Amino acid sequence: MKIKNIDKASERIKKAVQNNEQIILFADSDLDGAASATILKETIDNLNYSKTRVFFPDRRKEGYGLNKDVLEIITAEFEQGLLITLDCGITNYEEVKTIKERGFNVIIVDHHKEVGNRLPEADIIVDPKQKEDKSLFKEYANAGVTFKLAEEILGDNMSKMLRESFLELTALATISDMMIEIEDNKEFIIQGLSNIEKSERPAIKAIISFLGQFNSKRDMVSKINSVLNSARIKNHVIDSYLLLTESNLEKAKIMAKDLLEETEAKHREIAALTDEVKKKFLNNPLNIIFDGSPKWEVEYLGSVASRLCNYFEKPVFIYQKYDELSRGTVRVPKKYDAVKAMESCKHLLETFGGHAPAAGFTIKNENIQKFEQCLLEYFEK
Repeated sequence: MKIKNIDKASERIKKAVQNNEQIILFADSDLDGAASATILKETIDNLNYSKTRVFFPDRRKEGYGLNKDVLEIITAEFEQGLLITLDCGITNYEEVKTIKERGFNVIIVDHHKEVGNRLPEADIIVDPKQKEDKSLFKEYANAGVTFKLAEEILGDNMSKMLRESFLELTALATISDMMIEIEDNKEFIIQGLSNIEKSERPAIKAIISFLGQFNSKRDMVSKINSVLNSARIKNHVIDSYLLLTESNLEKAKIMAKDLLEETEAKHREIAALTDEVKKKFLNNPLNIIFDGSPKWEVEYLGSVASRLCNYFEKPVFIYQKYDELSRGTVRVPKKYDAVKAMESCKHLLETFGGHAPAAGFTIKNENIQKFEQCLLEYFEK
């Protein structure tokens, strides 16, 4: 059985093309978001349509997902049309309501869980984890959901080369987002990685050309994903998306080399920050790691939190502190659910969302201590 509403989303996108509507792809700023945006943008390109814009939120300035700051930019910069969220949107109730009131139609393409059986009032929602979805497999990365949507849109017009290229991106995103590798995801990975060393996508060719020796295909994938997880952004477009969509190999090599150097510097910063927090909590008896600083870079915190979670085997909540707000990242051991933990404290949070093992949040600084206490009480239970 198909993912609920995927046929409706396909028809609505085709209608937007026929009616010459502005299409805006609003994607999260990680590799899964970048891969999803690339797949859907190139799918729409294959309908011979060029009136599509891609927009990524700046995590430092605006945080994750669709939010009030981003809405002001979108309504100021884009004409009314069809807004499609990718890898976000399922918990953006007020934001979806606001953007619709401003004349936009909204399709949500997401793979996160709905919270409290509540859905935004979007025109169409494509998310296998929404309560009424009867499709058999639920654990896609967002790129997997987007690939299914691309198949629905293009049908037999999806060429063998394009399909292989989309599967490569879907496999990379599925592994990067740490999705369970069974059923459809397993097939994506097998097919997507089967011949990735000979990929026709200039971005992947370029990255592989700089990798040198690697121990296994998974080692190669890990290094490719490390480069593509760059969150560096300018004018609301991330560098990894620009690299993925670059058609000239020599230009792609220049971009890949630059991102590879940035990745190596990032890894040094991550290691140093991990050691700093580790020393601070070595003899701490609390059952969570909860800490933040204005000096910490929010784009490093996911990797740092993962390392700390593995080391301490405790839930980790770390954040970068700004003037009025803080933006944080969460990683928890397998027996816990990060989203449920934050749902128990949602009255203190501005936004939150993600998966059971990995999530993020935005909070007013005045609520940070209350949030920590709320989490301590939750995990004590």
